[in-house]
Order: sequence, then C-alpha cells, then structure tokens
Amino acid sequence: MSGDWLWRKFTFVKKWLPKLFLVCCSLDLCAYCNLLLAQSGRESLGIFEGHSDVGAVLHPGSATYDAAQGTYTITGSGENMWLAKDAFQFVWKKAAGDLSLAADIRFPHPGGNPHRKAALLIRQSLDTNAVYADAVLHGVGLTALQFRPEIDAATAGVELNFDKITDAPTRLRIEKRGDHFTMFLGFHGETLHPAGATTRVHLNGSFYIGLGVCSHDKDASETAVFSNVVVEPLSSTTVAAFAKPDLYSTLQTISLDPNARRAVVAYTAQGHFEAPNWTRDGKSLIFDQGGRIMTVPVEGGMPQAINIGAATGCNGSHGLSPDGNWMAVSCNTPGAPGSRVYVVPSRGGELRMVTQNPSSYFHSWSPDGKTIAFTRPHPGGGDIWSISVDGGAETRLTTSTGMSDDPDYSPDGRYIYFNSDRDGGSMQIWRMRADGSQPEQITSDERNNWTPHVSPDGKWMVFLSYDKGVTGHPANKDISLRLMSLSDRKITDLVNLLGGSGTINVPSWAPDSRSLAYVSYELVDASAK
Repeated sequence: MSGDWLWRKFTFVKKWLPKLFLVCCSLDLCAYCNLLLAQSGRESLGIFEGHSDVGAVLHPGSATYDAAQGTYTITGSGENMWLAKDAFQFVWKKAAGDLSLAADIRFPHPGGNPHRKAALLIRQSLDTNAVYADAVLHGVGLTALQFRPEIDAATAGVELNFDKITDAPTRLRIEKRGDHFTMFLGFHGETLHPAGATTRVHLNGSFYIGLGVCSHDKDASETAVFSNVVVEPLSSTTVAAFAKPDLYSTLQTISLDPNARRAVVAYTAQGHFEAPNWTRDGKSLIFDQGGRIMTVPVEGGMPQAINIGAATGCNGSHGLSPDGNWMAVSCNTPGAPGSRVYVVPSRGGELRMVTQNPSSYFHSWSPDGKTIAFTRPHPGGGDIWSISVDGGAETRLTTSTGMSDDPDYSPDGRYIYFNSDRDGGSMQIWRMRADGSQPEQITSDERNNWTPHVSPDGKWMVFLSYDKGVTGHPANKDISLRLMSLSDRKITDLVNLLGGSGTINVPSWAPDSRSLAYVSYELVDASAK
C-alpha cells in the first residue's frame, strides 16, 4: 500500500511541477523571489548593493559585512590593478554626482605579497579596462592615488612611500568633485588631511563606488578589513565654488615611462610654493617658498633653506648652472628693490648681482655656463634678453608685440625655446637661434601653451597647456603637462592637474632625462573640514 501511494505522489509531481513553475513565472513570483534575494544581499553588504570579481581571477573572491562591528571583510585574488587591465574583488554600489568615500583599512594577516592592495574605488564600470580612480593601500605601506583616464589606457598614480605598513595611514578618503579626484590621509585616529595626491578623470553619468582587494598574485588570495566606512554626497561640483578654499602645494616627480607612469610626492604643505629645479647629482630638488630658496631630498623629507644672504622676496625664477656650482636667483636686496638676477654658490653664500635693471627674471643658463637668458615685462607684454653671467651689457632677443616669455636653451646651445603670443596670436611654443634670429613656431593648436623645457638629452620637450579660454599665465587652473618628441614633434599628455604659474616655471628635468619634477596645487574646502 505504501509503495503504491509513493508511486502516485511521484507521478503527480512529475506531471504538475513544470506547469506549476510556469504559473509562478506568469505571476512574476520568480521575479519576486529574486528581488527578495537581492534585497537580502544588499542588507548583508551594508551600504553596498553587490560584489563581484573584476577581470580574470583564478580564485573567486568573497565579501561579508558584520553589522555589529560595522566592518567589511573582503578576500580577493588577481594579478594586479595596474597597466590596462585590473583583476580584483569589488564590493560596490551604483552612484552619481559628487561624493566621497572614506574607511579605516587594515590587513589582518601578516606576510603576503608586499603589493597586495586594499582600495577605495570610484569606477565607470565593472569592465577590466574601465576608467577609474582609487585611493589604495599596499601591503608594504605604499599609499597612492591611482587612475586610468581612458579605457585601455595604462594606469598612472601619485604615490607616497612608507617603508613599512606600521608607518602607513590607517584611514583613507577619496573625493570626487566634478572631474577632480583627491586623496586624504589619516594616521591612527587623527583628522584626515590632504595627501598631496590629486588628478583629473572624467566619468560619464552613473558609476560604481566601493571597496576592492587585489592579491597582486594570481595564484593567491588576500584579505583586508574595512571599517567605519562612510559614503557622503558633496555639495560643490567645482573647486572654484568653495567659499573658503585652503591652498595646498605638492612637489612631485614623475617617470616618463608610459608603463610606470608614477608620480611620487617629495613634499606637500598648506600654502604656496613653486618652481622646482633638479640638482645635477639627481639627489635633491630646489624650489622657492615664502620668498626663500629651499631644498629637499628627491625621496622626500623636510625642506631646508639655502643661504642667499640678504636677498628677500625671491620668486619662481631660479636655476643651477650646467656644472651645478652656481645658482641664479631672482630676488630683492636692500638698496636694490625689484626683482634682479643674482648668482650665488649653489650651496649658499654671497650674492653677486648680474642684471642692474629691475624687473628681471632668470630663466635659463647657456650650456657653456657663460650666458643667462632672462625676461623683462613691458607695457602690453614682455621680451627675452640675454646677459653675460659676469654682468654688463644686455642683449634684447625679441622685439615683437605681445608677450615672449620663459626662454630655455637647448642642450646643444643652438636654440632658445620660448612661448609667445606675438602679433596677436594665441600663446604657442616657439624657438629661435641663440642670438634671437630665425624664430620658428613649434606648436599650433587650440590650447594656450607655456613654459617649454627641453630634456638634457635633447629628445623631449615638456610644456604646460591651458584651455583656449584661459588668458595669461594664472595659477590654480586645470592644465595638462604635455610631452613633445622633438624627433617627430608628436605630443602626448603626461599628467592632468590643477596648476599653471608655479608648476614648471623653470627647467625641472632629472639629469638622466627620465623623470620630471613639478608642483601641483589643491584647493580644499576649509568650511567643510
């Protein structure tokens, strides 16, 4: 009897279960069940909506949320988050507009790959090659703002080097305002402050925001814990709209290698400083801050003032002689007001005046160290001049109407590169013979181009570009540092930043022509701190 009953039950289920399934689907009960599951997934991930592996990973990632502790424990695999493709575990939500994401970050397990990564991400899509920016902590302690400005482009980054994880920041914040992305740091409970890392990346419409973990080893998985996670909307869409902006300046160096396009922070501080030079031994950078000439190690540290005697009000027009023994500065001195060009031993010492006339601004040494090129403004513009390093008669090299500025000798001494809007044109890069003859226009595009500097090996020229609507050489504008190959005059963008006057006023190439120094700026909303 019991066996017959079981057979009839089996026949009934076999006959009617498929039909029941169709009825449920016609009543959208399946969609309702999926909605309940999705809702349950969102609740299990706190403020986030989902999680997934991005890119190719050998070991599927996982994510859990502890509501009682307010922590996200994320395990991810993946070869890297760099170059043109990423592979990692991503906990995310969809978002739009301007916002920030902050979290305390730690790796609970010692060891592992030194460059395992835990990141706060703002990403256009879940594609492996998507446009994105992130604030990322490496297992070794290195901290960076990384970004891919275009689909399939190589990732670039602004790095802060910490020797070990115990010295690294414990809290990170990434902030999106329009196309501006900024990273903030906090150490062991202190208030977040700007890290000196900022960039411009454009995202279209909605995007993904969340937490990511990459093992930096395709054969392994790594875990990171994120706590006190906060996503906040930001009211202002542009830095120019801040009611009380605080200015921060950051001295950085950047590699020209397109596959290792890393900018490394040497020094950052609230206030204004500008115009880096690279010392001939490649170990230090020189810049001006508060009217003084300062030096700081390339790898970072606290700046020290160079002794320039009685000079005051020194500006962003300074540079080292070809042999590195002397430095030209543009300063005031007692009894000689107004910017004049002086030379002083590069390690500091007694000043010697070169230009007797005021309103003189150094820009470049000739390769033989015998001549200095400088500029002097005049009503409606300015001109380029040269003078012996021993002083004496001045030679006027440009006489066109408008502004000719920022002269820089080529390494062979044959040319002087400069920018000019001569005869009513837009600001473009030119060059002329060292005696001022045979002017030749080098760039001709829709942007306003300033401050050309040729690399020591003569292969490259760097310059900065404003949008076509920007006039003059103002500070704190959206600019691009652009790189021209002098062999074929092909131009590529090196980095996008907030800058302008002060960024690369004077030659700032590394002696080996592989890196460049520059100053970027940040406007931080003081009222919101």
